Amino acid sequence: MLDSLFNAMFGWAIDISPLVGLTVVAFALTLFVTIIYMLVTDQKLMKEIKQEIKDIREEMKQFKDDPEKMMELNKKSIEKSMIQMKNSFKPMLITFLPLIILFGWLRKVYADVGDLNFLGFIDGWLWVYIIISMAMSIVIRKILKVH
Repeated sequence: MLDSLFNAMFGWAIDISPLVGLTVVAFALTLFVTIIYMLVTDQKLMKEIKQEIKDIREEMKQFKDDPEKMMELNKKSIEKSMIQMKNSFKPMLITFLPLIILFGWLRKVYADVGDLNFLGFIDGWLWVYIIISMAMSIVIRKILKVH
């Protein structure tokens, strides 16, 4: 049932070229995950935490010769990172099942496809997907101002 839905959504792109299809799927999934992340997390809080962690790292550089102060700053940094991770967990739970289902479909579709020859040396569809989605994630997050 879902195979026919995914074929209707992405089959046209795969018919053009397996690489084009994978690029379209990577874009769609990356956009989906980023929008869910943006809607579910408190973006103001995430921006503040990111800045606080950056400030702590800068402060750590000043106190690199003071182990006691470094431990205190490191503890503070870990606390902030835990808050950031906790806030990132909810969107991960929401997107996990749809991604697993779609990856099952991708595995079936690309099982019969030969080498993709991406960048002249990367052949496996999963590695190609990871590289494309990482690049797209950076661009989409910048455009949507997601922290």
